Amino acid sequence: MQFDLLTSEMRRLALQAGAKIMEIYEAENFAVRSKSDDSPVTEADEAADALISAGLRRAFPDIPVVTEEQAATHEQTAPSFLIVDPLDGTKEFLQRRGDFTVNIAYVQDGIPVRGVVYAPAKGRLFYTTGDGRSVEERGPFGESPGATEPVGVNPTPDNRGLMVVASKSHRDAATDNYIARYALRDMTSAGSSLKFCLVATGEADLYPRLGRTMEWDTAAGDAVLRGAGGEVVRFDDHTPLVYGKPGFENPFFVAFAPGVLLVKD
Repeated sequence: MQFDLLTSEMRRLALQAGAKIMEIYEAENFAVRSKSDDSPVTEADEAADALISAGLRRAFPDIPVVTEEQAATHEQTAPSFLIVDPLDGTKEFLQRRGDFTVNIAYVQDGIPVRGVVYAPAKGRLFYTTGDGRSVEERGPFGESPGATEPVGVNPTPDNRGLMVVASKSHRDAATDNYIARYALRDMTSAGSSLKFCLVATGEADLYPRLGRTMEWDTAAGDAVLRGAGGEVVRFDDHTPLVYGKPGFENPFFVAFAPGVLLVKD
C-alpha cells in the first residue's frame, strides 16, 4: 500500500463526501428510510457512500472495500481492506446536532493502520499521515492540505480524576454503571466517531462502549486514536480490538489513553 497516496485519497474523498452531506443537511427537507435492522438511512448516507466507494475502487482497484451501505460487501473476507461509514451518526444528522462524521479507514492484517474522520458540521478533520502519525488539520479545507497539528493522547492521565466521553445517542445503564467505577474529573458526551478523536487529542482519557457497533463505525476513529498513542481493547478480556471479524460486528470495547488503569471484573 502506498500510504502517502492513501492519505491523500482518503482526505480528498472525505471532504467531497462532507460537502455533499452538508448540501443535504442544510436543505429544508431530505429523504429518510429504514434499513432491514430498522436503523435510519438518509439520502446523504447514500450519496456520500456512492462518492467514496467509487473513488476508493478507482484509486485502489485491488483492495477490497467494505461499506456500511452496501450489504453485498459484508460477505467479504480479507486480512486487509478499506472500510467506510459514509455518515456515522445518522441520528445526530436527523436531529441536526452536528455530531456526525465521514469515516474511511484501511485495515491491514486485522489492525486499522490509517484513517480519516471528518466532522463537516463541526469543521474538524482528523487523519493519519503517510507515516501513521495522527494530525488535526485546521480549516478552511482546500484541495491541498492546510496547516496541521500533531495530536496525542493525554500522556499522564490522573486516575484520581479522569475525563470520560460517552455516547450521546446510545447511553444505557450498563455504561453508566461501568463509568461509575472510575474516579471522574468530568464527563462529556459526543456523537459518532468523534469520541475516539476526543481521546486522541487528550480532550478525554477514556471512552467505553458497552453496546452494539460495527467495524465501519469504529475503524477510522480507532486508527486516529492508535496514531495518537492510544489503545482500543475488548471490554471482556482487555485484548486489542481486531478487525475483519465475521459479519464485521464488534464486541464491547474500551478506548483509552495508556496510563488509565482499567477496572476489571
